[in-house]
Amino acid sequence: PGTRPGGDDCNGHGTHVAGITGANGTVKGVAPEVTLGAYRVFGCEGSSSADVIIAALEKAYKDGMDVVNMSLGAAFQWPQYPTAVVSNRLVKKGVVVVASAGNSGANGAYSLGAPGVGEDVIGVASYDNVAVFLNFFTISPDNQAIGYGPATGAPTPPTSGSLPMARTGTPAATSDACNPLPAGSLAGQAALIRRGGCTFYQKAFNAQQAGAAAVVLYNNAPGRFSPTVAGTPAITIPVVAISDTEGVLINNRLATGPVTLTWTNQSGSFPNPTGNLISSFSSIGLSPDLTLKPDLGAPGGLIYSTYPLEKGAFATLSGTSMSSPHVAGVVALYLQAKPGTPASEMRTILQNTSDPKRLSVAPTTGLLDIVHRQGAGMVQIVDAINSTTRVTPGKLSLGEVESGSVTRTLTIRNLGNDSETYTFSHVAAPATTGTFTVSYFNAPSLVSFSSPSVTVAPGSSASVNVTITPNTGLANLAQFGGYVVVRNSEGATVARVPYAGFKGDYQGIQALAPTTFGFPWLARLVGTNYVRQTGASTFTLQGGDIPYFLVHLDHPVAKLQFEVLNASNNRPVHPVFNKFVDLEYVGRNSTATGFFAFAWDGTRIHSNMDNGNGDNSLFKTVPNGSYVVRIRALKALGNENNPAHWESWTSPVITLARP
Repeated sequence: PGTRPGGDDCNGHGTHVAGITGANGTVKGVAPEVTLGAYRVFGCEGSSSADVIIAALEKAYKDGMDVVNMSLGAAFQWPQYPTAVVSNRLVKKGVVVVASAGNSGANGAYSLGAPGVGEDVIGVASYDNVAVFLNFFTISPDNQAIGYGPATGAPTPPTSGSLPMARTGTPAATSDACNPLPAGSLAGQAALIRRGGCTFYQKAFNAQQAGAAAVVLYNNAPGRFSPTVAGTPAITIPVVAISDTEGVLINNRLATGPVTLTWTNQSGSFPNPTGNLISSFSSIGLSPDLTLKPDLGAPGGLIYSTYPLEKGAFATLSGTSMSSPHVAGVVALYLQAKPGTPASEMRTILQNTSDPKRLSVAPTTGLLDIVHRQGAGMVQIVDAINSTTRVTPGKLSLGEVESGSVTRTLTIRNLGNDSETYTFSHVAAPATTGTFTVSYFNAPSLVSFSSPSVTVAPGSSASVNVTITPNTGLANLAQFGGYVVVRNSEGATVARVPYAGFKGDYQGIQALAPTTFGFPWLARLVGTNYVRQTGASTFTLQGGDIPYFLVHLDHPVAKLQFEVLNASNNRPVHPVFNKFVDLEYVGRNSTATGFFAFAWDGTRIHSNMDNGNGDNSLFKTVPNGSYVVRIRALKALGNENNPAHWESWTSPVITLARP
């Protein structure tokens, strides 16, 4: 948290996170007896960087912290990202490291963030809270409480006073209040408006222009939402958001008679229709190296916790920033109950006893949510502490399955006082295809065991082989997964082991995708716009007249290189040092049409070692002349010695003509 003197923080994020883990007052954190250490990695504005976060990790280690929580992350990253690598080292040194999985769920698969994607880090997904603590107004005739969230960009709602309500559409309206409303039609009233069809600002502005004294927005899908009505001219009336069910309730009352809204200074707990389901923002795996990530989940959607006093002392926020400190608190409780537990075993312990939840996009199907979004499931601290069974490994990352089956070995250890006969079964989870747009398929894998059961004496262990075959009807380039279920002699579930893999040729995914814009581009920056150069182009390298290269990555790549070749013979300008971009472990673009822009200043990367004459410059100037740039991308998990695992593109001729 970006703390200031006195333990406060600039924007409230750190205070909220800390309270989830260890508050011990009006709000009780998960582990209220913990000793909290706070390490500032953010200022009051902007973001942070890997070196600052690594310095904080080193400080936490030196200070003797048992658990580190990081409610932060760099999205679309590999496990080799610096913060993830250093986090792994902390775990090997005996510190449990917990981190957010990321909030890029709307951006599709392979969107996880670092350090949560780290090999030994517990990467935490978010589930929506079963209830939400909200301010409320009441409606006539029975003074029923309606919980609301204030919209960003509008005045703070009052705490007293009444308004007659009016509806601007019906529950079936698809573009309620998106068009101007008759002048004076809402004079002095609170307008009930359904979400959808246009921006929240447009709806609020139209209501305001029609004389409304307040706006109540209601959802067009199950659950609650957090709108913004920021815009020009500013919205000058209170705007609040309520759930779909509450909106329909008010709408139905208005259809039969008058309804009065009364503002209050009270708060209460209100049911959340999406409770216990994965939050819509929670990032989707797998990791680019096909490791099963995230590892497990915890409540992160609509969490009520501490907040800076000048901001109201308490607030309801959402994010994997909120789910991660839940798990950090769980780890603290476990270590309090069982001190000396190795940091390297903590994730397995929690995964064994986590509880997978229903498919968030279709909860009524009865299917579980995808493994590469919820991992082992919702963390269960009581079950973890009471468990007398340990199954290792805690997860099975099957990797690339081009054909046939994959066999892995599970080891079951009996930590109890009596012999146990363990039986094995399997529960499937849906598979998915696609990156930016994820499609779901009920295509259960075939799972078999080398033995249907094993009997294990107290303090002993036994192993069983698990053979997993992806569904033959599942398309290639798909992610699949499920859960191995372990039951004891009484038939009770004592452990689950999630598994996930990729069906097909992983290198069959195109990385340098053209999109509708036809990337890659050679481009020139004109004002604030990139202009594509389809033919030979000359650049003076003066005053911004430099070549740019626009690249869209549909998928993470293991290497990304920009080589400078002589235009006359397509040979590199140097047999070794011929690149001006040479990156490893590059994440994909966040959107299907996004791109990365690389500028070339007319130099190439050279050795940074002294060559004997005192010349140890890292960059060398490429002389004036004509060149082409070849962009090469090594596919994820590709073999750099296999030409088929590289994609490439060569630019039009570029003439460097410095004055």
